[in-house]
Amino acid sequence: MPSQPLAVDLAYRPRLADLRPLLPAQPAGLRAEPRITPAASLADRQGYQAAFLGDFQVPWPGPSAALAGDVHPLPASGDRLDYTHFSVTLSRSRRMALWVGVNIDGGQHRDVPRSRDAWAYDGRVPLEAQLGEALYADNLLDRGHLVRRQDPNWGPAAAQANRDTFHFTNCAPQMAAFNQRTWLELEDYLLDNTQRWQARITVFSGPVLRPDDRVYRDARIPEAFWKVVAFLGDDGKPSASAYLIDQRRELDELSIAFGRLRTYQCSVVRIEQLTGIDFGPLRDHDGFSNEERATGQAVEQAIQGPGDILL
Repeated sequence: MPSQPLAVDLAYRPRLADLRPLLPAQPAGLRAEPRITPAASLADRQGYQAAFLGDFQVPWPGPSAALAGDVHPLPASGDRLDYTHFSVTLSRSRRMALWVGVNIDGGQHRDVPRSRDAWAYDGRVPLEAQLGEALYADNLLDRGHLVRRQDPNWGPAAAQANRDTFHFTNCAPQMAAFNQRTWLELEDYLLDNTQRWQARITVFSGPVLRPDDRVYRDARIPEAFWKVVAFLGDDGKPSASAYLIDQRRELDELSIAFGRLRTYQCSVVRIEQLTGIDFGPLRDHDGFSNEERATGQAVEQAIQGPGDILL
């Protein structure tokens, strides 16, 4: 395992159709009534389960003292919104998720065909507390699923889980090159292997939120995103791994995405340092975190493709 990051970039070639000029901050076509899922129709959701991996208990992460004030208060459910097989903790200041967590059961996966996307606001949260359609219209920003659409689609409630992922609370602005290639390859690798092994894993995801993130259409756009994965290894022992992707260069020009994306496997401790999120016992089951504590040096591994991922 190298102690220094490898300088490997992932290139992206945009489609001609992507090279579109930006429109003003409030496009005229967005005057229709917003789509809202009533709070009552989401009241029965169970959400993320800490005991999903059996004896390997993976509690819902918590905020550091510095981050706690930014957690959006939810009187009915504490610090998170529950959906089918996943949950979301929101940022009050940024109007998007601080983190999300999903339980994935590869042995019960169901294919739910993708139809016309129907993104909606969550009626349990004020609309002004959720970044919505105005941010994404007529530019290269994708409505990036933080809990990937396919991940919670297992068991009898698979179709409901699929619909639940299309809430703006589970959405973050991601450049098209980011959302359509590099992150997708990592997500495919995790889901495909979970299905192949008929195994269970838990995945946390979210943006790296910095106070100096650039402003676009009255929102601050994250420059990086992360994932933390918890699972049982081949030997049955608890394990964890973490990943980080950077979209800074793509954000330099929101109208043209000619940049390169950089993806790294890193330590759970590194994600905690970047985000202020406490992942509890996961840092103790992560080889990168253990190596950093032993050597005092940060450990990163550049990812060019699925073969570079170390579990």
